[in-house]
Amino acid sequence: MAPWEHFSHDADIGVRGRGASPAEAFAAAARAMIAVICDPAIVRPEVAVEITCEAPDLELLLVDWLNAVIYEMAAEGRIFGDFEVTLGEGPSLHAIARGEALDPVRHAPTVEVKGATYTGLRVAREGAGWVAECVVDV
Repeated sequence: MAPWEHFSHDADIGVRGRGASPAEAFAAAARAMIAVICDPAIVRPEVAVEITCEAPDLELLLVDWLNAVIYEMAAEGRIFGDFEVTLGEGPSLHAIARGEALDPVRHAPTVEVKGATYTGLRVAREGAGWVAECVVDV
C-alpha cells in the first residue's frame, strides 16, 4: 500500500498518510499535501527548516502540522519534498522539512494549498499501522 494518497472531496482535496507509527503517517500526509501542488520527488533538499507544534490531541496536531508546513512555504516562498517527524507527549511535534525555493517553471505548481481543515479529520490505528488524513482547502 502506498504511504500517501489523495481522496475525493466536493470542492477541495483529501490527503491521507499511512505509516507504521503516527509520526510516519504525519510525514506521509505532508508529502500527500505537497503532491497536490507538485511532484515531491523533484524537490531538492537544499534547505532544512525546523517546525514545532503542540495540540490537545493527535487530530488537532495533524491540522496544526499541515498548516505550519503551508505557512513556511507561503512565508518563505519554498516547497518541501521530505519530512522527518517526531511526536512527543502532549501531544507535540518536532519536524525537519527539507526543500528549496519554489521555482514556478521547474516545479510547475498546479494549485495553491490554502489550509488544512477539520473536514474528514482522522488520525487512527488502521490494520498494523496508522493513518492520518484530512481535507485541504485549495
